[in-house]
Amino acid sequence: MASSNSQSSDKSFVYREFGNDNAATERPIPELPPQQQNLKVQASRKGRKGKTVTVISGFQAKPETLADLVKQLKTQCGTGGTLKDNEIEIQGEHKQKIVEILTKLGYKAKIRGG
Repeated sequence: MASSNSQSSDKSFVYREFGNDNAATERPIPELPPQQQNLKVQASRKGRKGKTVTVISGFQAKPETLADLVKQLKTQCGTGGTLKDNEIEIQGEHKQKIVEILTKLGYKAKIRGG
């Protein structure tokens, strides 16, 4: 009976080791220079209780780079914002202003939608 307990604990240990091995499943995010990134800027109200946010998508950059960009955009627009799923959301409708800021930073940005 003691041998069956040790076998079951060995199996759970192997399973746990396999489950914690995230190095094989993580994909490196390619960091492209701003000139090679095509960004889309659009205003959206979907799922936000009628509040408008400006969503910037199409980034191919590391989270640290995006966090710095979010901070800069929030400061220049004078409003709040966040980073979700590799997209930047800025509170309010600031499409034109954000396109101008991103263009000055070297990104290729276009307004999408009306």
